[in-house]
Amino acid sequence: MKYIFVTGGVVSGLGKGITAASLGRLLKARGIRVTMQKLDPYLNIDPGTMNPYQHGEIFVTDDGAETDLDLGHYERFIDESLSKNSNVTSGRIYWSVIQKERRGDYQGGTVQVIPHITNEVKDFIRKDKVGYDVAIIEIGGTIGDIEALPIIEATRQFAAEVGRKNCLFIHVTLVPFLSASQEQKTKPTQHSVKDLLSLGIQPDIIVCRSEIDIGYDLKAKIALFCNVPVNCVIANLDLPILYEIPLALEKEGLAEIVCQRFELEASEPDLSTWIDMVDTLKNPKREARIAIVGKYAALRDAYLSIVESLVHGGAANQSSIAIEWIDSDDVTDQTAHELFSDVDGILVPGGFGVRGIEGKIEAARYARQNKIPYFGICLGMQIAIVEFARHVMGYQEANSVEFAPDTPYPVITLTRVSGQKANDRFGGTMRLGQYPCVIDEQSKAYACYQASLIYERHRHRYEVNNEYREALIAAGLVLSGVSPDDHLVEIIELPDHPWYIACQFHPEFKSRPNRPHPLFTGFVAVSLARQANARS
Repeated sequence: MKYIFVTGGVVSGLGKGITAASLGRLLKARGIRVTMQKLDPYLNIDPGTMNPYQHGEIFVTDDGAETDLDLGHYERFIDESLSKNSNVTSGRIYWSVIQKERRGDYQGGTVQVIPHITNEVKDFIRKDKVGYDVAIIEIGGTIGDIEALPIIEATRQFAAEVGRKNCLFIHVTLVPFLSASQEQKTKPTQHSVKDLLSLGIQPDIIVCRSEIDIGYDLKAKIALFCNVPVNCVIANLDLPILYEIPLALEKEGLAEIVCQRFELEASEPDLSTWIDMVDTLKNPKREARIAIVGKYAALRDAYLSIVESLVHGGAANQSSIAIEWIDSDDVTDQTAHELFSDVDGILVPGGFGVRGIEGKIEAARYARQNKIPYFGICLGMQIAIVEFARHVMGYQEANSVEFAPDTPYPVITLTRVSGQKANDRFGGTMRLGQYPCVIDEQSKAYACYQASLIYERHRHRYEVNNEYREALIAAGLVLSGVSPDDHLVEIIELPDHPWYIACQFHPEFKSRPNRPHPLFTGFVAVSLARQANARS
């Protein structure tokens, strides 16, 4: 088993996750079995209760783990489903050690950062790695962060235990360009590597993020001062399309260096489908204008997987995607026409809390009445049902009990479901992870999936109230996807609408650039068709 640790220096947000995921794609293209893991230094048990404005979206795995958004990048790039052990926080590590101490596992000994915390980190690194050739492990934060020190120390120990021939360190740094002097500066990288060396780790490869190209002379200077071969200084430049990055790093020789270092028997890289996909993204024939109506519209990372899934669906239709970011607080019956008259489709994503709900309901109403393709995801399905109950069925005070506990028409309510995950902070439960769904073969959803049984990932507490199912159906709503026991509504649609589909699950978590999710592909296709009809 070979281990690659990816650290970051100088500033946060340099793209360690994309660098790690890109390397994973390049190794997998060589026939190497790859898995990935993220070690996050923050003390939350997981990011599940963190505000999206602080941490971006919460990515959910098949087994119901609420994880860092980087795991979405990992899955999209290496096209592998990850697990709860693929994202480990310091909070989870400390909690595990404290529980062991309470149980008496340490036999009354003094519990310390070394060896107890570092041993726990190393145990998590070893978990779920059977059947793979290479594990790529990203360490969150920036070298020098206090909370990351035990994790860095654990990786130093781990490298010594498995042997340096089985372990490799990649350090991602910044080479800034100073416009005033028209110079690129290597000093931040030198200092960052010096900090890493002070912690006992010599990087084997240095990946340099930069706005402009890094020439040989700069690479040679970094190599000299940071004690690495010049070919192990890799340029990672800003690129307009995210999925170009693996191809750029392939030209830099990153994967080849790794294979040589580990003496891996690798086949010639097959990147043909990836190259075709990138070519389609760079040369679209059309453009679809999609409105995303959300309460976190000011932070695009809150809807990262949705944005990427739209890009995937666009590529499948040889189209680019122009997103109109709409704050749901801004949507009213007076502003809806101005906001949505020029869009080809409206997407309402998930979320929690009452803020912006009425704006989302108005967006669903406008899409329904004006025959604009509508895609509701999770909360987007729930508000579509609330809107339908209010304006089609005449239940003016219909609502979800999440937002109006005393509503006389609770069309969305809490429903106990087997397998829900307890959440102590909120005193409730959530349906998390992958669940099955049976699709009506006469529905538009079936036309997208071409399958009657699917599995999708969930993250929510509230469900369609079964007491209103018959009334909803009688009023014209189609419940096109349900759980195998017919207890839970998973997909709804309107038969007299070009494309009005909403789902209780999060399809964006399973979309891949080389395997777009069928609902996103279908949504973009119908949006483009509406655009073409409008022009003709």
